[in-house]
Amino acid sequence: MIDTIRWRNQVMNNLPNCPKCNSEYTYEDGNLFVCPECAYEWTAESQEAEAEAAVVRDAYGNELNDGDTITVIKDLKVKGSSNVVKMGTTVKNIKLVEGDHDIDCKIPGFGAMQLKSEFVKKI
Repeated sequence: MIDTIRWRNQVMNNLPNCPKCNSEYTYEDGNLFVCPECAYEWTAESQEAEAEAAVVRDAYGNELNDGDTITVIKDLKVKGSSNVVKMGTTVKNIKLVEGDHDIDCKIPGFGAMQLKSEFVKKI
């Protein structure tokens, strides 16, 4: 079966690798692409939507990348503390992560924190 899939991919050569395990042995099943190694199924539209959803943008629509410098645009309460991250605080060398709070960073005077991209501006 794998040899047949390999031959088919070489002949058709337009099938994408699996987005989960990067296997080259993918095949089409109707409008789905299927990976025989990890059993992941996806459509071309879902793959494009995932790639676009992975882009993190600040409050003004600028694309954020790892290592960027940002500034906080609103006073933010620190959960579990009486401290507040003041508006205008500059944060250097951010790291983008997946989840509700999509920025990992170290804020001077506070330490390691997670921020939401909707409350920051790229410098």
